[in-house]
Amino acid sequence: MRYVSGEEPGITRAKNGTGFTYRTPAGETIRDRAVRRRIEALVIPPAWTDVWICADADGYLQATGRDDRGRKQYRYHPRFREAQDTAKFSRLCMFGVSLPKIRARVERDLAQEGLPYSRVLAAAIRILDHHPIRVGNERYARDNDSYGLTTMRDRHVELSEGHIEFRFRGKSGKDHRVGIFDEALTGVMQECVELPGAELFKYVDHEGTSRTLESDDVNEYLRSVSGHDFTANDFRTWAGTVRTITVLHELGDAPTQKERKRRAVQAVKFVAADLNNTPATCRSFYIHPAVLAAYEAGELDALIEEVDAQEANDSVEGLSPEERLAMALLPRLEAAFGAEEA
Repeated sequence: MRYVSGEEPGITRAKNGTGFTYRTPAGETIRDRAVRRRIEALVIPPAWTDVWICADADGYLQATGRDDRGRKQYRYHPRFREAQDTAKFSRLCMFGVSLPKIRARVERDLAQEGLPYSRVLAAAIRILDHHPIRVGNERYARDNDSYGLTTMRDRHVELSEGHIEFRFRGKSGKDHRVGIFDEALTGVMQECVELPGAELFKYVDHEGTSRTLESDDVNEYLRSVSGHDFTANDFRTWAGTVRTITVLHELGDAPTQKERKRRAVQAVKFVAADLNNTPATCRSFYIHPAVLAAYEAGELDALIEEVDAQEANDSVEGLSPEERLAMALLPRLEAAFGAEEA
């Protein structure tokens, strides 16, 4: 694969009867069957406009276009997507090592007075740590009436002593109901609600002006604190993987591969419901593939038994017992099954 830009000359698409005509950057009609098969394999929606298709079959970015809402969309090379997924899962251990540092910084920032930028950001990160809600973006909130962490409104939260309940419509129209017990967090949320403005996550800048958080703010905080290129999505991958290990361990091994596969499906459904995803999305994007591969091969329990209590306890301070087990187990899983099992 090679790096390409959507700004360089590419193949264009024009309506032709019930189908499309494709032209080279020089304007010549493409008749080569191999090139047309590559284009068809991208499954570019007919409704897309301003379609650009990479002239190079090895370009990491294969196509761009605008959907019926005017949003720019992308199609990537399959090998690029595979590499991205592998990299995401491979850095889970690094995320686990960094998590106590992130949590300690969040604790300090939450202890501040008032609503400075860092305190409200810390509140958002604490919520992600409790329950990895999608961050969301303002355009989806405006166009689809669907919300994420940083785009929620005051009306989406109910507060009582030490308890927060979020109720909102998320991506794909799914209703979310998330409850969190956290006194420090409840105090920050109460102050945010009392600040004028419909948006929930509001902070006060150095000039006393009320402003709202954006998804990029959350990711920049994580990068700054951890020293790594983590994003809010890493919380979802971490939570999905840790919870899957826990559920599969509780379900225990099964006498046949058929039964192990059935229990793996059961575990994925449970974790998907917790993350408010479809099971297919959860399995593909939020559970380390080596966990499921090890279980379906009948080897997960044996690998867990190799991790003695002392090793799990000593793995990383500042993690829950389930997280410490995952931290001690993941290197063994990757050595035995790797991330390529996805």
